[in-house]
Amino acid sequence: MATIVYKILSKAAWAEACTAGVFHGAPVDLADGYIHFSTAAQVRETAAKHFAGQTDLVLVGVDADRLGAALKWEPSRGGALFPHLYGPLDPALADTVVALPLGPDGRHRFPEMIP
Repeated sequence: MATIVYKILSKAAWAEACTAGVFHGAPVDLADGYIHFSTAAQVRETAAKHFAGQTDLVLVGVDADRLGAALKWEPSRGGALFPHLYGPLDPALADTVVALPLGPDGRHRFPEMIP
């Protein structure tokens, strides 16, 4: 069974990446030297911590195996392993791209595929 990793970013940034054929990362990714991803178990906390109140976001899902050796699992938040991509992301590798709207409570509404 595939391990899907998720990237949250603005619709505009994803559209630019699709047009360019490459995503080099959001400003935080560029500053840290890798593209931040989250697992299904981590992505809700990532949204709440780093994207609270933001609209016009998308959730991009990619099969971790398709990212190859450039994907490293490294400790973060309390020692949990997070997927970090050391290199650009080819938008063609995205398995899913879905809107990540805010609900009436101000929290992002994730698709049913995310537990």
